Amino acid sequence: MRFLECVDLNPRITMTKGQIYPFVEMANVSTCYRSPDKVDAKPFDSGVKFQDGDTVIARITPCLQNGKRFYCQNIGTGFGSTEYLVFRPKDDSVDSKYLYYFMMTDFVKQSMINSMTGATGRQRVNNDVFNDIEVCFPDIDTQRKIGEILSAYDTLIENNQKQIKLLEEAAQRLYKEWFVDLRFPGHEDTPIIDGVPEGWEKLPLSQFISFEIGGGWGEETATGKNVIEAFVIRGTDFYGISNGEITTVPFRYHTESNLSSRKLQDGDLIFEVSGGSKTEGVARSLLITSDLLNRYGYPVICASFCKKIRPIEGFSFYLYYTFKYMRKTGKTEEYDKRSASSIVNYRWKDFLSQELLLLPPKDTMREYNSISKMFYKKLINCSLNIESAIKARDRLLPKLMSGEIEI
Repeated sequence: MRFLECVDLNPRITMTKGQIYPFVEMANVSTCYRSPDKVDAKPFDSGVKFQDGDTVIARITPCLQNGKRFYCQNIGTGFGSTEYLVFRPKDDSVDSKYLYYFMMTDFVKQSMINSMTGATGRQRVNNDVFNDIEVCFPDIDTQRKIGEILSAYDTLIENNQKQIKLLEEAAQRLYKEWFVDLRFPGHEDTPIIDGVPEGWEKLPLSQFISFEIGGGWGEETATGKNVIEAFVIRGTDFYGISNGEITTVPFRYHTESNLSSRKLQDGDLIFEVSGGSKTEGVARSLLITSDLLNRYGYPVICASFCKKIRPIEGFSFYLYYTFKYMRKTGKTEEYDKRSASSIVNYRWKDFLSQELLLLPPKDTMREYNSISKMFYKKLINCSLNIESAIKARDRLLPKLMSGEIEI
């Protein structure tokens, strides 16, 4: 049976211009899980339309090759980029979840990639390829069972993502309550003078850092003797902790002299000082823990457009959530150095010398560390659960689709 005999490509949907509908930006489509990272709401003007039960896949390079796609659920009728393709079962002989996972198979993905035409870097799928794809779907009951088995992994991923979001919100709320609103334990009996609680100090950010150095990049291949293999974490990997993607950092070769001072260890921070865009800026950060480092078994360093920071003892969580709060509230944008190009650099030395932070007493910091560490530990565990679920799903998918594993 031909693919388009049982599946509609870009099915017709009626939408009213100017009316507000759910909108999914390409940037918010994941490469490894089922739902978009974010669904906006916009007035409809033009774009590819979809509704719950549809499978939506990027049709342009490199988004298709990277695996950008989503299953439309709990969205309703919405629209998005013109660079999407939408697939929907023609009738009840094809299960919509089964179709979503079928479209993830290497056979379909490679068929789409091989059909691409256009200028280098902007190639798009030729829709005629779907006229030639032959399929042999199992009976509907088997399809539903396969869809539900694979869907269970994505549900686990989504539940852990929700838990991570709650943990992040709780950790950031704790930071704001204690160090911005100054409602720390014992605040009722602590006088506040010029914004500084009695017994606290206000010091430049540089006083909270014991060591800092720029990152490295290394070589793709071993070009000499005594080179060491290491992973490099980039700014784009910083959000991987929330979705299990952090192990996608590149594997590079470095000399011992380059690695000795740059190897990350438990409690270090990475701070992005170059890259980003004019709209997003830079200043993304990541807290390194032994749980993260244990994923690799190799040395890990940050990329050359980042800074490795070693906070003074006991201040890793405090600095990490300070950086996150400052970026969220736009404070870090004051140190962006923007140019005519798309690259944004950071006035790092000014940031260290001009930004003032509160230095709380040791007892307060110990209590804060105890709570924030608990949040972060749970967050890391959720991230590891996501990573495991992604790997298990992706191993199982081709075996179920090929019939190697019978249902």
